[in-house]
Amino acid sequence: MKISLNNEVEELALRIDEDNLNHHLWNNNGTWWIHYTVYPSSVTAERKRYSLKTKDVTIARLRRDNHFDLIVNRVPELAA
Repeated sequence: MKISLNNEVEELALRIDEDNLNHHLWNNNGTWWIHYTVYPSSVTAERKRYSLKTKDVTIARLRRDNHFDLIVNRVPELAA
């Protein structure tokens, strides 16, 4: 998905590994976190990490999926 904002183009690329149910999840001492990388421009990268505030992997997966749903649904509102 490419979006043009003020003559700049921002591209959303979300990789999902269907063979790994815990893709983008990381267990840090019993607490699940989400981690992923965003590329605000072609020459910069930002690593994002957020606590999902749960010790239950099933809840962590749901919260991860909800997090990505929010990102995908708000892409038109993003500013470069």
